Amino acid sequence: MGSGQVTDWQGKHVTVAGLGVSGVPAAKALHGLGAKVTVVNDGDDARAREQAAELEALGVTVRLGDGDTLPDGTELIVTAPGWKPDKPLFAAADAAGVPVWGDVELAWRLRKPGAADWLAVTGTNGKTTTVQMLASILEAAGLRTAAVGNIGVSLLDAVLGDEEYDVLAVELSSYQLHWAPSLRAHSAAVLNLAPDHLDWHGSMEAYAKDKSRIYEGNRVACVYNTADKATEDLVREADVEEGCRAVGFTLGTPGPSQLGVVEGLLVDRAFVENRQKNAQELAEVADVKPAAPHNIANALAAAALARAYGVPASAVREGLRNFTPDAHRIAHVADVDGVAYVDDSKATNTHAAQASLAAYDSVVWIAGGLAKGATFDELVAGAAQRLRGAVLIGRDRALIREALARHAPEVPVVDLERTDTGAMLQAVQEARRLARPGDTVLLAPACASMDMFANYNKRGDAFAQAVRELGA
Repeated sequence: MGSGQVTDWQGKHVTVAGLGVSGVPAAKALHGLGAKVTVVNDGDDARAREQAAELEALGVTVRLGDGDTLPDGTELIVTAPGWKPDKPLFAAADAAGVPVWGDVELAWRLRKPGAADWLAVTGTNGKTTTVQMLASILEAAGLRTAAVGNIGVSLLDAVLGDEEYDVLAVELSSYQLHWAPSLRAHSAAVLNLAPDHLDWHGSMEAYAKDKSRIYEGNRVACVYNTADKATEDLVREADVEEGCRAVGFTLGTPGPSQLGVVEGLLVDRAFVENRQKNAQELAEVADVKPAAPHNIANALAAAALARAYGVPASAVREGLRNFTPDAHRIAHVADVDGVAYVDDSKATNTHAAQASLAAYDSVVWIAGGLAKGATFDELVAGAAQRLRGAVLIGRDRALIREALARHAPEVPVVDLERTDTGAMLQAVQEARRLARPGDTVLLAPACASMDMFANYNKRGDAFAQAVRELGA
């Protein structure tokens, strides 16, 4: 089970850790290749039992309610990305000399000869949007492609399915990269790096190290964010193939080997003849939807990866024009009494909320939820001048309230204790009371949603519904 391809899975004892979106496809794929598969899962709820029954019908062994013990004879563990590295199962595997792969590693190793190249994207924020923009650009160039990975489309399905691709736009989380030691992308981008998931990684250094794996062995381009020195540092330290280039993106005027913005145009000074003197126009800023600063940065990163793959400038423009952003990403819901209501429920950490707040001049901010170990001083200090008021919801709202008291003491704050289904309606009503014509009421929680909602989508839906009730 070294670094090469495993060609003969017949009879190999493989333990799949975790059911869920990655575990079930992994178990099915390995079983189909002839491996003896055992799935272990911490939970033993109705959903898990349903998935277990489906796998057991195929002949896969499933063990619910015990994800810590290493099954006898295990030769390889394939883990769901969310399982923390300090789990007893992995300590047992380490002691027994059993390798641990993630679903991305498994997909990488199961590629067929001559398979599609991977253009890979990671970062604390903006991954999904960038990967979708990239896929749209590649499609506009006439390439067979798909947006896959952490985006919800299984990489295993893309790699093992019947559809043939030229190139894949791959979103990778820090969790997935942690468990993918042999991944080697054609080109890759780290969009930004801010404290997130530190409860999982243990430290910022460990988080950055896992993100940096995306650059290992890149062939053509390592794309980084000139405004985020940490991403450039990761490129400097990366062990890449001979001739691979560092390509920066900037919201300012680009230097040689960079993409950037000049007089309302997205331009390329990296993938052109004589980049000391020449720049290639790619698109207009107006082609990017929405044209908020952080989203223009996403578009430049997507364009850089597409250009690294040899895509013409015309396809970049067409791809960006064709792209429609997902719901709950700085989505304008409605204007009520001269106030804009914007749903950025996807802003589940401070870095995303910071980008969101920076897009508007005068904001009534709805924030709060599960902090995941984050602190809010830097976010609040940076946004203080823009805040008309704040409405706080969710379990860890006190952390934001204290940061507001320290850095924006004059900003009026409404602190909502209630966590029932009507809480969001009350939050929107309170925000309306604080807002003046020309303001933006912005849901950018800077926190995860699971204390009050099933996920960030449901939180955004509740906000949009509450706004519609105001308008009515």
